[in-house]
This record gives sequence, structure tokens and C-alpha cells, in this order.
Amino acid sequence: MNPAPPGSFAEVLGVFLRLGLTSFGGPVAHLGYYRREIVERRGWLDEAAFADIVALCQFLPGPASSQTAISIGILRAGMPGGFAAWIGFTMPSAVAMAAFAYAVAWLGDLSGAGWLHGLKIVAVAVVANAVWGMARSLCPDAQRATVAVAAAILVLLAPGAWGQVGAIVAGAAIGWAGLRDGAPPRHSPLTISLPRGWPTAAGVLFPVLLFGLPIAAAAVPALDLRLFDSFYRSGALVFGGGHVVLPLLQAEVVPPGWVSNDLFLAGYGAAQAVPGPLFTFSAYLGTVIGGWPRGLLCLVAIYLPSFLLLIAALPYWDRVRRLPAVQSALRGINAAVVGILLAALYRPVWLSAILGPRDFAIGIAAFLLLAMWKVPPWLVVVLGAVAAAFG
Repeated sequence: MNPAPPGSFAEVLGVFLRLGLTSFGGPVAHLGYYRREIVERRGWLDEAAFADIVALCQFLPGPASSQTAISIGILRAGMPGGFAAWIGFTMPSAVAMAAFAYAVAWLGDLSGAGWLHGLKIVAVAVVANAVWGMARSLCPDAQRATVAVAAAILVLLAPGAWGQVGAIVAGAAIGWAGLRDGAPPRHSPLTISLPRGWPTAAGVLFPVLLFGLPIAAAAVPALDLRLFDSFYRSGALVFGGGHVVLPLLQAEVVPPGWVSNDLFLAGYGAAQAVPGPLFTFSAYLGTVIGGWPRGLLCLVAIYLPSFLLLIAALPYWDRVRRLPAVQSALRGINAAVVGILLAALYRPVWLSAILGPRDFAIGIAAFLLLAMWKVPPWLVVVLGAVAAAFG
């Protein structure tokens, strides 16, 4: 029997609710916020364990940053902790997006808001701080630094989910073949506290729903069932996170006439103004279709595959990652993850935020506050927004 987890639902909820309210900048920036809060500030995971969880979530379909949050919650407080992390990190932006659905005509276009641009600039500092900290720990020698740079080059030349997956696979192969020397890494154990039988049940339920829901939706043409099928498939088949899921969602909701293309694009613009995961765009679409109850239905449907995959995979991940060959592969994978973060620092984070000298000045000031003065990220977010809006 697994030992009792060290944390509680309330503890995990509090931490991830604060992250959900302040984590602007997209999936890569989210990982930077997690690392600062979970590894540096609270010590729930060490650097290597955190990187191993990120590597696992990069391999799985679905929103990698949200899956990382759920994994941390499960490790901290069992399955209740996983739900607490999801609720805390997801609900602030989900509620905001549902509100946008009710008020989108009044809100209009947010693309020119100065404070919104300030949030993008702060994301540059957050990602740069994460790259710097993880590189010092996970790329301490020339070989792993080379793997990181090669992964960054690959991702920049082949943007998209397959470039990232290819970088991780290549990093694993290089690590397995050429990074076998050295002392075994001292990992803290990943203690998974889940009811017996849940991993097997989740591993079976994932494909049953993936292939069974389209059949059920065709046989019983109820709107709620069709929505659940569409959003479940979108969450189950997407690699690469939030922006990659948008074309899938557009293909699911616009052609049937559930949402007009104008409303879809308006919601996408609004999504750039809220913290947390872009998958909460599903709450906006569901609310447009049929009010907040359908917004909640679509939100649950798009995240259900992530829960099933993590419940099925996490109990075996600690055992697998301790095998000597896997440890060697993980050295390369973790270096590749640093490279992926480095590439993301340039595109899309830097290119979308640093448009002139003033932006660069705000960015380096935010980096100084985070990296040297250890100012809380939420305060840096506020200062960056104010500086960009009124500077």
C-alpha cells in the first residue's frame, strides 16, 4: 500500500488557485511559474523529479501544463490533490471565459490593450528565469548543453507539436546511447496514492470513450452527447497544448453552426487576456452554445482524457524512470526539455512581446525581480501590466 500523501486538498487548491490567477503567458510560462512555486519555494519536488514529470506530460496528448499541474497535485495529495490542482489552476480562466461569452459584444477587441501586452512581457521574464534555472541543474556539462541547443534548433526549424516530440525522442535516444556515464541521479521518490484498480480502469476507459462516443453520438443525436464527444476527442488527440487545439475546436463547432466564426475569433482574442490554460476556451464555446451548464460540460469533456491518461501512467512512471537505461534516456530528455523551453523563449514568447526598447527594458527589469530579488511572480505580473499600460 502506498503511504499517505503529505499534503491536503485545501493546501493544493490554495497553491494552484494563486497560480491560476497569476500564470499569464501560455504553457511554457506556466511551467516556469510551477517551477518557482513548487521546486524553489515549497520543495514539493526536486528539479529532476519536476523535469521527469514535465517530460512525461510532453509525451501524452493534451495540455502539458495542465497535466503537469494535475500530476503535482496527485503526488502531493492523491487523487483529491489532482482535482484540487485542476480546479485551482483552471477555474479562474474558465469563469472568466464564460463571462466573456455573456459579454463579448460589450468587451469588444482587447488586442490593443497596453496592460495585456505587459502580461506578455512578464511571460518573457518568467520563461527566461525557468530556462536559466533548469539549465544550471539539468545541463551541467557540454554534452547535455549540446543536446539542449540541438533540441532548440530542431523545434525552431520544425515548429509545432511534432518538432517538440521529435526533440524529446531524439534527446532520449542520445541519452540512452551516450549519456550513461556518471553517478545515478538522486531522485526523490514519486509517491502515487491512488485506489487499487484505478490505473487499469482509466487505461481501458480512455480508448472506450474515444471510439465509443462517436458511435453513441451518431445513434443518439442529443446535443449534449455530441458536444461531449467533440470536446473529448479534441482533448484526446491534440499534441502541443492550447494553440494547437484551436483548429480542432474550430472544425468541431463552426461547421455544424454551433458557434459563428466571428464569435469563435472574438473568444480567441479574449482568451489572450486571461491567465491559466488556453483549454478553458472550451468553457467559452460551451457557454456560447448553451449557457454556463454547457460551458462546464465542454470544460469537463476536454480535460477528461488528461485525467484518464495520467491515472493510467503515473503509478508506473516512478518505477520506470529508475531503470538505468531510462535514467540515461532521461538525462537526454531533460536536456531536450530545456532546449524546448529555450526555443519557446524566442518563439512565440519573445517575438509576441518584445517589440521595442521599452518592452526590452520592462522585460529585463521583470527578470531581475524574479531571478535576483525573488519577488513573488504575481506581483511581477501586476508591475509588468502597470508599466506597459502607463509607461
